[in-house]
Amino acid sequence: MKLQIMSILLQIVDSTAGALAKPVGPEPQINLFDLLIKGGWVMIPLAILSIGAIFFIIERFLTIQKASKIDPNFMHNIRDYLLSGKKDAALMLCKNTNTPIARLVEKGIKRIGRPYDEIERAVESEGKLEIYKLEKNMNYLALISGISAMVGFLGTISGVINIFFKMSLSNDLSIDVIAGGMYEKMVTSGTGLLIGIIAHIGFTYLNGRIDRVSYQLEKTTVDFIDVLNEPG
Repeated sequence: MKLQIMSILLQIVDSTAGALAKPVGPEPQINLFDLLIKGGWVMIPLAILSIGAIFFIIERFLTIQKASKIDPNFMHNIRDYLLSGKKDAALMLCKNTNTPIARLVEKGIKRIGRPYDEIERAVESEGKLEIYKLEKNMNYLALISGISAMVGFLGTISGVINIFFKMSLSNDLSIDVIAGGMYEKMVTSGTGLLIGIIAHIGFTYLNGRIDRVSYQLEKTTVDFIDVLNEPG
């Protein structure tokens, strides 16, 4: 009995030692490029959408960043020029500044001498035009945000169709057949969602920046009208 127990223990020790001594190979890793290729043809429109999202986010950011730069002494200088009767100097300052606020003030200065209501309407119209310029191409970013997930879902449908098509041809229910379609399904869905999230974040952030510029334009309009109403 003791000999049998000793024999069993020796077998366990030998099997354990063999398992520990067996070299363990590196775990297989997923190559990102190969994984994207498995997404199939749907990855082509998704790639176009991703390039468009990045382009519009950067392009609008640079434009809004430039428009939001304001000289804190700008309105003070305009006020001093106008109260001193130096209308041409005020116009020259606006042209040299070349910002939405400067163009708004320039529009009002050119109408000095007309009724205040007309000046205010002209300045407000210029403000709306400047906001429209800042919002240019934002609709494309919103479109990318909305349809990226839909295009990814189209890849999901394509992957499922691919699975059933291969199964109908060969009656093969192996994991290889299912995995090919699942790759296409999951890769396209995940990529579409990622592009949509990035585009939505960019759209929301840029809209917030535009709102701040809009507030600055409205404040400048009020300040400019106040300057015109000052005696001098």
